[in-house]
Amino acid sequence: MKITKMETFVVPPRWLFLKIETDEGVCGWGEPIVEGKAHTVKAAVEELAGYLLGKDPLDIEDHWQAMYRGGFYRGGPILMSAIAGIDQALWDIKGKFHQAPIYQLMGGACRRRIKVYSWIGGDRPSEVGEAAARARAAGFTAVKMNATEELQYVDSYEKIDQVLERVAAVRASTDAQFGIGIDFHGRVHKPMAKILAKELEAFRPMFIEEPVLPENNEALREIARASRIPIATGERMFSRWDFKTLLSDGYVDIIQPDVSHAGGITECKKIAGMAEAYDVALAPHCPLGPIALAACLQVDATSHNAFIQEQSLGIHYNQGNDLLDYVADPSVFAYTDGAVAIPEGPGLGIEINEEHVRRMAEIGHDWKNPLWRHSDGSVAEW
Repeated sequence: MKITKMETFVVPPRWLFLKIETDEGVCGWGEPIVEGKAHTVKAAVEELAGYLLGKDPLDIEDHWQAMYRGGFYRGGPILMSAIAGIDQALWDIKGKFHQAPIYQLMGGACRRRIKVYSWIGGDRPSEVGEAAARARAAGFTAVKMNATEELQYVDSYEKIDQVLERVAAVRASTDAQFGIGIDFHGRVHKPMAKILAKELEAFRPMFIEEPVLPENNEALREIARASRIPIATGERMFSRWDFKTLLSDGYVDIIQPDVSHAGGITECKKIAGMAEAYDVALAPHCPLGPIALAACLQVDATSHNAFIQEQSLGIHYNQGNDLLDYVADPSVFAYTDGAVAIPEGPGLGIEINEEHVRRMAEIGHDWKNPLWRHSDGSVAEW
């Protein structure tokens, strides 16, 4: 079997899909994307296609190593996201070729379902209490919210109080056992992160996410000393080498590699295994489309330390098209009692509605994240 064609589709709301075809009629789908850089990643996929065309798609590990090590410059969001989407599509082909879900080809499942959480509040969190109550009524047992708007390196206690009021509203509208993930989104610098982490303890959140930017991960030491809340990070880290120091330093409790950014199923399975050796939990990052979610669920199925999965249904980014719009059978992602079953179909376990993909690709998108500024005119972290 040989790879004969690789085709990319820029589709709304902010995604990039990849279809890989073979001479035996078996095709696979992947989701190589950096939010806000879809066309850049598309170009990277097209460059890598020059190596892959004519190759056997089943030699996944060798292709991964060639795409990564075959270039003098390695890593980073663009290359690793391009590799990630290709890797997903190759695994999809391999599963379909063997008529088995991907997790069976990676040793089999250690779970049949996994807890999921719902996003609430949007970029500038508001009315989160009501949103959490709606999520609970819909059957979710956990939510995630942005903690803050923009914060200066040293900001006011008024901003701290606003965060506490929002989290208090979520806790009051749910119950004591309801999971609350609080995403600092890299918007918070070390001086304020230490204060927030300590003040939030009273609400017993599930975790605080990316309390500082990943380039400032050394600050996690001080934040961990200031608070007993589990610390999660990793969505902006792109390989096992990026995670190596984070894990060995011992200040992270939950890692969040993104299966569309961190080298795909092949690499994220290795990252998950590294984390398990450090007694660190896995909660893959995935505010993306259905292919990315299906790939995450295959990794979750085989990773003992996976405990919850992000998913994008109803997220504020999904304007015009949502998670289920591109799959032929939306029931594959049916959420029951706050959890989703691992797909049992061959490959990724989902069937893409190719007609809808092609129709939406004619519309495309040029999504960019907002550029925020502080009141003094300086650029703020979004």
